[in-house]
Amino acid sequence: MRTDISEALIRQYREQGFVVLEGFLDAAELEHWRAVTEESIRRRLASDSLNNQSDPDTFYAQVFTQCLNLRDLHPEMMKLIAHPVLGEWVGRLTGVSAVRVWQDQALVKQPYSNHTALHFDDPFWSFYSRDAVNMWVALDDATLANGCLWYLPGTQREARFELVDIDVNVGSLFKAYPQWKKIEAVPAPCPAGSLIFHNSMIAHGAGVNMTPRPRRAMTAGYMPDGMTFNGQQSLLPEAYFKSLKVGDLLNDDAMFPVIWRQN
Repeated sequence: MRTDISEALIRQYREQGFVVLEGFLDAAELEHWRAVTEESIRRRLASDSLNNQSDPDTFYAQVFTQCLNLRDLHPEMMKLIAHPVLGEWVGRLTGVSAVRVWQDQALVKQPYSNHTALHFDDPFWSFYSRDAVNMWVALDDATLANGCLWYLPGTQREARFELVDIDVNVGSLFKAYPQWKKIEAVPAPCPAGSLIFHNSMIAHGAGVNMTPRPRRAMTAGYMPDGMTFNGQQSLLPEAYFKSLKVGDLLNDDAMFPVIWRQN
């Protein structure tokens, strides 16, 4: 894994809201991520829960195959997403003092699948933070043809925590933020083994997959230590969700382990 956390990359992340790190995984690491992710996807699809394929003919089911909380099904997945190198990247890029795992999901754009409309991540989650980060690992080459990520740079500074649902229209977010229509979207194509860190409040989406091959990605969300419950269940287990009240710390070390702490 790359460990060259430079001041230039930190500035780029904080100004633009994302950073693309090519060659983050070496060949052996990439193959391990692929194998663990593929097996975890197989298990999640067989479980009939926490995936979006219950009705495969809907628009959203044909945006991508989405499989959530794979760390609960495969012990190796938690080892991958909780690696301290990843935690240090998140901590250094954001400037927070400690980093916890929040969630994980595999996103596979199947051949000739739909676009992913512009959206934010954090408003869907159980806490609010401008320092939460999503990590996106390219398990295949991500290209303009097969649906790479696109970003509206700098929007993380102006975005609000109010939830704007992901619509079938790629630009529905502009109803809430009409001024952003003037921003030039930036694509983030990258070869397999690359890693993207993006701020959970940056507007982003992905194109259609216009190829006969899938485009696989494994993602994880990270939150600063000290986050409090905002009332939304999101991916919280039912029993844990019912035990919380707004303002409670999300500090269950089994579900949300600390993977990096400053010094």
